[in-house]
Amino acid sequence: MKTKFLLLVISILVSSTLIGQSTNSSTIEAPNISANDRIRISEAFRVAEEIGDSIWIDWNKTPFAVLLVTNEYEFLIRHPNPSDDFTFISYDSLLESNIYFREKNFQTNILATFPAVNDLSTVVVGQPENTSSTTSTRWVLTLLHEHFHQLQNFQPDHYSSVDSLNLSRGDKTGMWMLNYAFPYDSTNVKETFSELCIELSNVVSSIGNDDFETKLIEYLNRRKDFEEILSSDDYKYFSFQNWQEGVARYTEYALAKYGSLKYKPTKKFENLTDYTTLKADADSNYIKILSTLPNIDLGEYRRVAFYYFGSAEAILLDFVNPNWKTQYFKDKFFLEKYYKK
Repeated sequence: MKTKFLLLVISILVSSTLIGQSTNSSTIEAPNISANDRIRISEAFRVAEEIGDSIWIDWNKTPFAVLLVTNEYEFLIRHPNPSDDFTFISYDSLLESNIYFREKNFQTNILATFPAVNDLSTVVVGQPENTSSTTSTRWVLTLLHEHFHQLQNFQPDHYSSVDSLNLSRGDKTGMWMLNYAFPYDSTNVKETFSELCIELSNVVSSIGNDDFETKLIEYLNRRKDFEEILSSDDYKYFSFQNWQEGVARYTEYALAKYGSLKYKPTKKFENLTDYTTLKADADSNYIKILSTLPNIDLGEYRRVAFYYFGSAEAILLDFVNPNWKTQYFKDKFFLEKYYKK
C-alpha cells in the first residue's frame, strides 16, 4: 500500500478577493484568485518551465498541480482531474489553466505536498502574507521546493522504495516521517551531530581553498563516527530526511543561484512591492545555511536540522561530484554514496 505523504512545513495566514462567475448551470457568485497571487504562481510555473530541467533532468515532465488556500476558499490550478467537490470558475490565460474552487478544508498556514486531490501529488499552499515567506521571491522558491517533492513522488518506484526502509512501524498515513522517534535528546547524539555540523560548515566554506581536501577527509571521517553511534533504523531516518527535505531545500538555493544568471523575471513580478532578486535570495539562503549549521541544537531543531544538513551536503556534492544528481533517483536515500564520482 502506498504511503501517503504529508510533507508539512507550517506557515501563517490569508485573504482572498471575490469576483467572477461560476459556469455551473445555476449562476452563483464565485471567488477568484487575487491579482498578486496569480502573478506569483505564474512566476513559479515560468521558473520551472524555463530553468527547472537545468537543475533536475526531466523535471518539466512532472505535473505541477497547486491548491492555493485562502481564508474562505481553495483554488485548484493545473490539476488534470479535479474531484467532484470543486466548481469550475474559468480558464486563466496567465496561469494557463482551468481554475476550480471549493470551500476551505486545509489550514491557511499550510505548505505541503501530498496526494490532496484525486490521489495526485499536489502542492497545498497558503498565501505568502500568511506564511513564513518574507518576500514574493522567497514564496515562489518555496513553492518550487514543494514542486521538487512532486518530482520525488512522481518517480515510479518512490513509494515502494520508501516503504522498503521499514521505518513506518505500521503507520499508513505518512505521519511517521514527522513523528519518527529519532534520538534528538540523546546527549551523545546531540554532541556528535553538533560537531558534525561544524565540520560540514567548515568544509563547505573551504570549497576552492588549498585545505579543502584535508577538510573533506576530516568531515567524511566524522560523518562515519556519527553513523556508528546511531541504530540502523535511526541512521536510515537521518539519511532519508537529508535526501528528501535537505535536497529540496538545496533545490531552492540552486534555482536562485542559476536563475540569477539565466532567468529574467517578468515585469509584473518585478513590480510587486515585496520583490527581491534571485541573487539576493541565493546569497542570503547560502549564508543562512552555513551560519545556522554550527549553532544547531538537535534537541531544539529536531527534524528541521536535517533541512540545513542535507542542503549543505548537496552544495558540497556539487563541488565534489558535479554529476551526483544522475545517481539521486537511482540509488536513493544515502547522500554519502554520491561522493564517489
